[in-house]
Amino acid sequence: MSYTAETGEQSARYVGAGDARRIEFRSGTVGRLVAPGSATDGRYGLYRWDMPARAGGADPHFHRSFSEAFFVVAGTVALYDGTRWIESNVGDFVYVPEGGIHGFRNDSDDAASMLILFAPGAPREQYFEELAEIGWSGRSMTDEERTAFLARHDQYMI
Repeated sequence: MSYTAETGEQSARYVGAGDARRIEFRSGTVGRLVAPGSATDGRYGLYRWDMPARAGGADPHFHRSFSEAFFVVAGTVALYDGTRWIESNVGDFVYVPEGGIHGFRNDSDDAASMLILFAPGAPREQYFEELAEIGWSGRSMTDEERTAFLARHDQYMI
């Protein structure tokens, strides 16, 4: 039990639809930081991922220190479960524990959206911000720089 007071407290946090910070990628994908770990005391991170048609996504990878979950809210998203790419539609869900190989992409001719949940709330916003900045700048990394960047953000590519 993590809350021991006899009565509740007024501690809820409201985020309006237009209030979440946005990160835009060169592909046209927009990540909305609905509830990053910094806003949930590190308990979880919740992001909305809006992808235009044929936006691509994340190649297969895994994380050592947090789980990740995907819930499709619009369109079709290809989700990788460690063995195969699954065409996932509205309402489909995938949970990936620590160490689980996974990936996602939008290869369809239509826009798609999903919610991504990280638990505990790793500071993924830093990873996404840096990734977007690298994409917009067109700066390429050496293999050594890329490996260090990914390791710093607990991202291990397959």
